Amino acid sequence: MIVCVCKSVSDRTIRSSIAEGVDSFDELQFELGVAMCCGKCADSVRDVMMQSGVCASRCGLDHHTQAMPMTFYERKAA
Repeated sequence: MIVCVCKSVSDRTIRSSIAEGVDSFDELQFELGVAMCCGKCADSVRDVMMQSGVCASRCGLDHHTQAMPMTFYERKAA
């Protein structure tokens, strides 16, 4: 599913980057451009990071007390 509509970045792309060693939100922003335009995807990107096991140290959030729902945005044809 598309997580960042502005840059057309999917959750698979984010997970792939994490598997290749990207382990912080800042690195994902630099590598993929997520949350750089409108910023609406920042929470969803962090959710994908949390599900991938890297949030505990480097997703930019201090502590999750409960699972946060993911929000995905769909692209609409012009």
